[in-house]
Amino acid sequence: MTLTDADDLLGFLTSVHPYDGLAPGVLDRLAPQFRILSFAAGDSVYERGAELDGLYLVHRGEIEVRDENDIPVSLLGPRNSFGERGLLRAGKAATSVRATADTTLLLLPAPAFHALMRDHRQVRKFFDRRRPATARGNDLAVSRVRSLMAADPVTCAPGTPVHDAARLMGDRDISSLCVTDAGGLTGIVTTRDLTVRVLARGRAPDTPVSEVMTPNPMTLSPSAIGSDVLHMMMEHGIGHVPICEDGKLLGIVSQTDLTRFQAVSSAELVAAIARAGSAADMARVTAEIPRLLVQLTAGGNRHEVVTRLITDIADTVTRRLLALAESRLGPPPVPYLWLACGSQGRQEQTGVSDQDNCLILHDEASDADAAYFEALARFVCDGLNECGYVYCPGEMMAMTPRWRQPLRVWRDYFAGWIAQPNPEAQMLASVMFDLRPIGGDTSLFDGLRSETLNAASANSIFVAHMITNSLKHTPPLGLLRGIATIRSGEHRNRLDMKLNGVVPIVDLGRIFALRGRLQAVNTRARLEAAEAAGVLSPSGARDLLDAYDLIAETRLSHQAGRIRDGETPDNFMAPGDLSDFERSHLRDAFVVVKTMQSALGHGTGMLG
Repeated sequence: MTLTDADDLLGFLTSVHPYDGLAPGVLDRLAPQFRILSFAAGDSVYERGAELDGLYLVHRGEIEVRDENDIPVSLLGPRNSFGERGLLRAGKAATSVRATADTTLLLLPAPAFHALMRDHRQVRKFFDRRRPATARGNDLAVSRVRSLMAADPVTCAPGTPVHDAARLMGDRDISSLCVTDAGGLTGIVTTRDLTVRVLARGRAPDTPVSEVMTPNPMTLSPSAIGSDVLHMMMEHGIGHVPICEDGKLLGIVSQTDLTRFQAVSSAELVAAIARAGSAADMARVTAEIPRLLVQLTAGGNRHEVVTRLITDIADTVTRRLLALAESRLGPPPVPYLWLACGSQGRQEQTGVSDQDNCLILHDEASDADAAYFEALARFVCDGLNECGYVYCPGEMMAMTPRWRQPLRVWRDYFAGWIAQPNPEAQMLASVMFDLRPIGGDTSLFDGLRSETLNAASANSIFVAHMITNSLKHTPPLGLLRGIATIRSGEHRNRLDMKLNGVVPIVDLGRIFALRGRLQAVNTRARLEAAEAAGVLSPSGARDLLDAYDLIAETRLSHQAGRIRDGETPDNFMAPGDLSDFERSHLRDAFVVVKTMQSALGHGTGMLG
């Protein structure tokens, strides 16, 4: 096809997104602004860092896109656009582009492109892949605790008489006081405590609050979301949650602060599980998770909110099973800590999740204690399986003896993996870097993560091996020509939105956390922390976060669609289920991930 007149150009534009959605009059005025450019095979269109003249559209031929390390990341044919990312970010080319065949391009000058973006929503939606800065800010599910809490809460000293505490609460019209000393928050006393523990028991008015307060109360950080507060309150029957960071009391959230919450469905599931008397009772509740996923997705909730809410349910199931196990077996002979790894550890569970967990025992645990913890682990893992969190195929579970050990053994595990990073060590270290305490004595984990991060990041050989291992999972881009599907087997002609979709980004986030010695475990939090720490450039972070959001939300939408169709959710999506618009954006997201992997491998060096 050649462009011989204006009608040819109009006909071509009406076959290309997003121009096909413009009104005829708009397209008539737009078409004459395109310039026709010709390039021979091997010609450069532009180099990285150059000022962009405008938006390019391939009419015929073939274009190769190369990243900052001169590694090919994309091959574009007719009806593909390029250059929009640079135009939207300072106007400079983010990649280098050359023709690999005799090529005709259409160039829409930059001023015309920006005017089109300004005046037409469908054009903005197509070309600007950045996420909105906020989403439904009055929704508890997406509101940060910092925006919900009462800042600078009223406090008192441990020795304050209860009658003074009651007077202070009455004067300030509040229902609780945070009890603090030089070391920080030590407890909380509420109006209910004064009623139940003072008046009802006839205690003297000069009783110090330290005798009636709740010591070492549960707290959350200001980066938590409102539903975290609600779930904690419903699971543990409390009405106030102090907000602390780095040992400093910043605020408090009460039930009154949550009156506008909208996360009712997930909260009801959490409350039901917290009251359940058996795994069977909990299984009836967790059977509602697919319906919850559909509702949350349909409600426009961001993927990290959906997965956080779903993970909260798994956490509650685990803690309830631990409580039931202790009720059956008796008190534990020594302190222990149950931890989750994998997607539960990262708070990224979807509608398809197996269980990955382990158990850290106090170093005083003896051989005689082994039977107790074996029974406890078996009870909890069996219960999780009954609730739909199926046994880990790789047996990375607390009921496997290897993953149920005293703290000193765990320290030896990490030290050995770092010292000798063979393939198994890389795999195990990757999983264990995602550990998150769920139930038990959290002091057993204090310092272990930071010790391990410091030792691992200081070992350049280990880091290089981890990088090489992380690059084994690649986005589904085939021979630079587009989205590549699985070629054979049960899932032939489909995309694995887990293994080739989110996992490459999860791996990148883990490497950035390792390099920066960052404590975050959640993938999105790791990418944000990596940008804040200078491990990841602002532009790289924005691109990768946008790509992650799109890939993760496409995966969730696919799972929700299968549930609506009466099928079991999975991670295998047919590209044909997407519109041309959606496929184009998804492909661009995969290209961003591939580019970031290329930069990581190039900058560090690859080990064979």
